[in-house]
Amino acid sequence: MLTKTLMATAAVFCFGATAASAQTIGFSQIGSESGWRAAETTVTQQEAERRGIDLRFSDAQQRQENQIAAIRSFIAQGVDGILVAPVVATGWDSVLEEAAEAEIPVVLLDRMVDSSPELYLTAVGSDLVHEGRVAGEWLVEAVAGEECRVVELQGTTGSSPAIDRKQGFEEGIASADNIEIVRSQTGDFTRTRGKEVMESFLQAENGGADICALYAHNDDMAVGAIQAIKEAGLKPGEDILVVSIDAVPDIFQALAAGEANATVELTPNMAGPAFDALEAYLADGTMPEKFIQTESKLYTQEDDPQAEYEARKDLGY
Repeated sequence: MLTKTLMATAAVFCFGATAASAQTIGFSQIGSESGWRAAETTVTQQEAERRGIDLRFSDAQQRQENQIAAIRSFIAQGVDGILVAPVVATGWDSVLEEAAEAEIPVVLLDRMVDSSPELYLTAVGSDLVHEGRVAGEWLVEAVAGEECRVVELQGTTGSSPAIDRKQGFEEGIASADNIEIVRSQTGDFTRTRGKEVMESFLQAENGGADICALYAHNDDMAVGAIQAIKEAGLKPGEDILVVSIDAVPDIFQALAAGEANATVELTPNMAGPAFDALEAYLADGTMPEKFIQTESKLYTQEDDPQAEYEARKDLGY
């Protein structure tokens, strides 16, 4: 069955599509677990409206079974293409095979899956390992050889950002014997869980006195953790360094207030490159690169964080 499907998929993805342009696109979003995720949804909807695309949106509320059901619904509706931001990396083969058999191209947004690349048209995202590495390298430079005990707030267990951002950070600090990750636990990418887990870290580490730095896999968890640090009577950004990923508006406010130290940008505009790829493919069968990489940038307190906040605050975060 898989061999047959892959052959069918290869035929579909090599010899063109049946529609002239991307008129109707299904979008299976993970949910709204973070400000960045909300911004991605808003930007995708804005991009679709600007291009005259009928975007059919489904919020999975952080549940893979809801995403699979949504994709099957899109297939039944006969959409021209499907965008999916996969909540976890595994368990997608069957539904992607169904989309391939229906000759509907699928584009992954901001996260990867473990399925064969032949089962999707392309993936749009940042280099998640690189993001973590940039965060780790910033910390190495910031502590300048001083001993540093790090606590880590991981993303959703099993998700590609959690896996890759952890790997990248560990690579970034690998050369620094003075830096050690002493505690690591999932905060599920949410502000609430970030605060709760940070509270437990603080209690376990001498009220936070034994913590040098916090590394959070996204800004929302970092913002929750900053609140926990303040409630413990410590100064985030000074007593405990804070580095995270996404570059959402609230983290720029924290940077401006001196309560965070660095963030690595993940642009919420994955839809622009995704729609470009779908439109070209549906028009004449043009095949995109298998991975379309977006830019990542490091921001610190020296990068006019208040201006960055103003530039981002109306993007739907």
